[in-house]
Amino acid sequence: MSSSHILSNEKGKIVLKNGGQCVFTYVIKSHNNENPAFVLYDSMETNGIKVEITNKKIEVSLLNPYKIIVDISNDIVYDVPYWFSLDAQNRRICGGIGEPRLETAIYWYSFTDVSYKKILECLSYIEHNEIIEYRKVLKDPITRNVSLVVKDIDELSMDDIAMGWYMPKANLSLVSQKMYDCIAGKKFVLNTSDFPDFSKAIEYSINTRGCWCNKTLKKKATEFNKEKPNIKETYLRITLGENNGESPGVPYVMEIWPVGHYSPIHSHAGADAVIRVLHGSINVKLFPYLSEKMPLPFGFADFTEGDITWISPTFNQTHKLENLRTNKDTCITIQCYMYNEKDRSHYDYFDYIDGHGEIQPYEPDSDMDFTEFKKCMKAEWENAKNNIYNFL
Repeated sequence: MSSSHILSNEKGKIVLKNGGQCVFTYVIKSHNNENPAFVLYDSMETNGIKVEITNKKIEVSLLNPYKIIVDISNDIVYDVPYWFSLDAQNRRICGGIGEPRLETAIYWYSFTDVSYKKILECLSYIEHNEIIEYRKVLKDPITRNVSLVVKDIDELSMDDIAMGWYMPKANLSLVSQKMYDCIAGKKFVLNTSDFPDFSKAIEYSINTRGCWCNKTLKKKATEFNKEKPNIKETYLRITLGENNGESPGVPYVMEIWPVGHYSPIHSHAGADAVIRVLHGSINVKLFPYLSEKMPLPFGFADFTEGDITWISPTFNQTHKLENLRTNKDTCITIQCYMYNEKDRSHYDYFDYIDGHGEIQPYEPDSDMDFTEFKKCMKAEWENAKNNIYNFL
């Protein structure tokens, strides 16, 4: 069957780098009479898989001979990212809404007949109609859950790799590996020999009226909601170095999260990132996409001191960070952001959901330079100790 009989409004063909495997990511635009649809097919256009999205369901069918292989009712959402994974080696197809990962899948199908492996391996093109807005094609299919904690070569065991418990550093992008190497060392710690009470000093500054952290947090109470001040929706951004135009804001930022404080739901401008917990612990809620009609989170994770997690243009982009009220200590993290070499937009903002449920841009700013902040904390801490000594 020719593809011209399958889809109207032909837009051309997308060639797969590896026949039989890919993740196709796209957005469904609003439409009137025509259903969004795309086809994965072989070079002869004799075999293929058609995906068509109606108002209430996603239908996936084989074309030769025609057979519906998936027919599940779904809540269809427009103007958000969708994905479809083709995996010939394991004879599986699946798809979902949001980030391309198993946690966001809304349908899944496995071919039990081994002969389908060769059929799927021959699928080498994608064609879609005008209702589908093509985003990108990833060369590897979705096969397992995405690990959130990064481990380096000397920390990984055979069990770790077999079970997929951790993300090997070597599997990160080159720019993320670069950032990882900058902040993962044994000496990259908060409390150092020249200031062993750094974390205590920060805690004191947060909880003491008139100290810098306490005053700055109060000033930031309207940062994400001008109409309703909320000091709990605040955190401090202490920058290391300067913005060299390769990241949204300064690429290295120490963020300070008092107990009970949190960020709004936000995304990271398609940047790569690595995040290390320097002190305390942080809870992360992951969302499939950022929208004015936000979906529920698909995952939760707690990271403690020493843990390193990651963000890529494809994964872990949309989240909410919170130092839970059940924790005892302020959480302090080092956040590292950088655009990869393929990024040409260099969007200088993080988008977030405001108090009205609308998407707003936030320019990542600096509350203070790290060197000056350390001096400030030392001065406050020495003053506090002197006051205690004089009182005694």
